[in-house]
Amino acid sequence: MVKLTMIARVTDGLPLSEGLDDSRDLKDADFYKQQAKLLFKNLSRGQHEASRMSIETGPYLFHYIIEGRVCYLTLCDRSYPKKLAFQYLEDLKNEFEKVNGSQIETAARPYAFIKFDAFIQKTKKLYLDTRTQRNLAKLNDELYEVHQIMTRNVQEVLGVGEKLDQVSEMSSRLTSDTRIYAEKAKDLNRQALIRKYAPVAIVIGIVVMLFWVKNKIW
Repeated sequence: MVKLTMIARVTDGLPLSEGLDDSRDLKDADFYKQQAKLLFKNLSRGQHEASRMSIETGPYLFHYIIEGRVCYLTLCDRSYPKKLAFQYLEDLKNEFEKVNGSQIETAARPYAFIKFDAFIQKTKKLYLDTRTQRNLAKLNDELYEVHQIMTRNVQEVLGVGEKLDQVSEMSSRLTSDTRIYAEKAKDLNRQALIRKYAPVAIVIGIVVMLFWVKNKIW
């Protein structure tokens, strides 16, 4: 069954809409949402080979369609028919273009079309049971074939981008840690100097004070 649905603008990866109730029955929902956002990020960099693709990730498959500079993505069980998954995305695409098509390029904030969730949930229910007469008819429809759609592994698709991000993150963390350690080292050195010379300074101060008092008295 459909586990997750997200829609994003390809040019900059901006999320436009999402199925709000999708993560209710999805274990590690945040992990897969993060993967979806990384996929959008890669797509915004021009790192995609096809307008339609399936991507293996754990026990699931991401399926996506890119059209009109928008990516329609869903996460399904591996056992869920690929043809139905893409038909589901086609239904979302057609409605989204009809309702929001003129505003897609000008959207400036994330999830500007979050109200589209109502249509996502309604359509998701139609594709829930693969054995309904409607869905069986779609499975037997030879006009829409998915055999030519490429299937790749998520590590293969995200590997390069993730490594670059990790290197950048590690570099930033190392620079920050180095700065913190340097400041701590300075503090420790100051404290060591204080501990070392404070007694001497106190003795000298006392001696000077005694000489001053003695001169005042005499």
